[in-house]
Order: sequence, then C-alpha cells, then structure tokens
Amino acid sequence: MAPSRRRLSLYFHIQRENIRAESAAQLVVRVRRAVRRRLLVVWDRWNVHRKAARLLAARFGRQIAFEWLPPYSPDLNPVEGVWNHAKYADLANFVPDDIEHLHKQLAASLHDQRSTTSLLRSFFDHAGLTL
Repeated sequence: MAPSRRRLSLYFHIQRENIRAESAAQLVVRVRRAVRRRLLVVWDRWNVHRKAARLLAARFGRQIAFEWLPPYSPDLNPVEGVWNHAKYADLANFVPDDIEHLHKQLAASLHDQRSTTSLLRSFFDHAGLTL
C-alpha cells in the first residue's frame, strides 16, 4: 500500500445555518478539489444527501461515486465516531461562553482529529469497515 493511502484525513466545514443540498454538494466539491481524484462518497439516506448526490452526479458524472448506508444504521457510519469523540472526549464538561466560543472549540477538536490517523482509523474499525 502506498504511504499516501495509509494516511487518513478529515475534511470538515462547520455550517452556521441549516444544511441544504446545495451546501452539502459544495462541501463535496471542495473535498474533490483538495484531493484531485475520483471520490467515493458514503452517505446516509438523509433527504439532503440524496438531493446533493443528484446535483453532483449531474455535474461530475463518474468522477464522484456514491454508496448509501443502510437506513437507521449510525453504528456503520465512521463520522459518528468523530462526533462522539468531539462531544464526549474533547468537549466533555465544556461550557461555552457563547456560540462563537463553542464554534472555536468544536473547530479545534475536529482540526486535532483530522491529522490523527490512528484515531480516524479506529472509527472505521468500530464501524466494521476496512480501508
């Protein structure tokens, strides 16, 4: 396995307003620009994700492929591990002064997780997924 495939990273964007299909699609476009290769996006079946997938498929064709998690299966979604780590490890007992303070601490947690390959790999292991 090539060294670049052994490293994992986390791409994130903290959305300040309600998530819509267009904003979900924009995030995928930014990730694709960053990695500059074909993507496989694994999403749950939330309506926003399904609509975003249609928008992206129309624009990118086979450059972005989609796989869908089974309904009601958060235990199969590695992203749940990211959120659980942020909530119960990094932000446990944290009381923000305001929304901006919460935003900064959440961003710091996600930023720390993004470069910790062993932690990210553990989220896939917990979901029973191999990389």
